[in-house]
Amino acid sequence: MAFDIAGGRLMASRRWVFARALVVVLAAVVAACSGAVKKPPTGTAEPDKFLFERGSEQLKAKHWLTAREYFRQLVDSYPQSPFRADAKLGVGDTYVGEKSAESFVLAANEFREFLTYYPTHARAGYAQFKLGMTYFYQMHGPERDQTETKDAIKELTTFVENYPRSDLLAEGQARLRDARDRLSQSEYRVGYFYWRSRWYPGAIDRFKAILASDPQFSNRDALYYYLADSLVKIQRPAEALPFYERLVKEFERSEYLIETNKRIETLKADIAKASSAPGKN
Repeated sequence: MAFDIAGGRLMASRRWVFARALVVVLAAVVAACSGAVKKPPTGTAEPDKFLFERGSEQLKAKHWLTAREYFRQLVDSYPQSPFRADAKLGVGDTYVGEKSAESFVLAANEFREFLTYYPTHARAGYAQFKLGMTYFYQMHGPERDQTETKDAIKELTTFVENYPRSDLLAEGQARLRDARDRLSQSEYRVGYFYWRSRWYPGAIDRFKAILASDPQFSNRDALYYYLADSLVKIQRPAEALPFYERLVKEFERSEYLIETNKRIETLKADIAKASSAPGKN
């Protein structure tokens, strides 16, 4: 049965990769065939600037396809233009604006190419941020596959670490926290399932792994509570007590506070009683 499950997952993964590749190809074909080519009027003094300004206007108006046609014409026809790098980002932004599964894939490709061609550009931080966001927008709920969440964490971590002076740093940090919470919540659900199933060793391992990988997990009050409870259930009260105490120390508000304070008192009394019992001195 384990082999069948693993094989099924492998086949599902391959189908997913194939589907994503097909989406990219089809989207590229559609983009190539759609609309008339946007060219500057004959005799325009600065045709590249004309294309960039028109593209920017259409982008601001959320006319994604029209904006992309202007930007693409600039990128393809004016390789030496000082507006080319910004137009490349503009193409990526139009795909993000469309907010579809295939457009996010195409946007990620544009931002990756930008970082490859212009690694020291003044807007490289913007490109890295938007690359992370293309995956962030694709994240699934905690009960589903977390591949995109992991990709978002990877790319947003690169942004936060490499571009500490970016105007987008605060937003990048916030989105990174959101992505990490999503991944940790997915793992927490597994641990909570183990707890409900009374498989306490599995719950303990899962909860401790989350604390090790994401010590700032926003929902760690619940994690502390059920981790401590699991330890109590397998007769390890001395190990449970610090987690209850951390919950009280780190959270001024939590649905678990009242019960946790009761359990702390009980555990301390039980531990003191056990330590003073005959034969323990």
